Amino acid sequence: MGILNLTPDSFSDGGALASPDAALVRAVQMLAAGADWLDVGGESSRPGAEPIPEAEELHRVLPAIEAIRAAVSTPISIDTTKPAVARAAVAAGATMWNDVGALRAPGALEAAADLGCEVVLMHMQGAPATMQDDPRYDDVVAEVTAFLQGRAEAAIRAGVTAERIWLDPGLGFGKTPAHNLALLRALGRIVDLGFPVVVGASRKGWIRALDPSARQASDRLGGSLALALAAARAGAAMVRVHDVRETVQALTVDTAVHG
Repeated sequence: MGILNLTPDSFSDGGALASPDAALVRAVQMLAAGADWLDVGGESSRPGAEPIPEAEELHRVLPAIEAIRAAVSTPISIDTTKPAVARAAVAAGATMWNDVGALRAPGALEAAADLGCEVVLMHMQGAPATMQDDPRYDDVVAEVTAFLQGRAEAAIRAGVTAERIWLDPGLGFGKTPAHNLALLRALGRIVDLGFPVVVGASRKGWIRALDPSARQASDRLGGSLALALAAARAGAAMVRVHDVRETVQALTVDTAVHG
């Protein structure tokens, strides 16, 4: 899944895609590099990020989704917590709702059921503005797994088709580096819930805990590839990445080596 950040303040490439034309060019590049899915987001969820008005988010994402959908048939996901944005994005051509809030916003469960699209339910402790202040768990693997199971069950009760549900452990969202590593090591427990799992660890700041020299997002390619391989080996069905060509190559070579 190739990441298309349409925000001015995203931690990795904020401001790089300031127009629908720029988003389309990047989308085509990602598809040529081997992306199977495109993830479009108009509101940053980096640590410390503040929410933006719904109208501003719509202004950022809808023209880009429309431009991409007019050019390619590749599946597009809308990365948002807002039901109204998800509804408008699906009407514009998106086919998945990637929700870091796991459909907890008022009306989100009903919107997902009405839309009938695929949904990603992600775990996040707290909110982006404060989630990294002091995240704590008694047992991070058990708690994240139970949360995701509970949200999947809530979605199904609301009318979302079980086969359209994906789960995301939310690496870096209200978690320390130790929590992230524990979740990756035990990812099989989330996979065993029976839903496809997507993992997003690309260029995340917590890679610096392992390599302090990786100060900039662009310094974290090696760590991002290692995390993508670890996620795939543990059973993830999709990895959400900035560096599509490099990740596809790493996965291809790893598959050739290990079978």
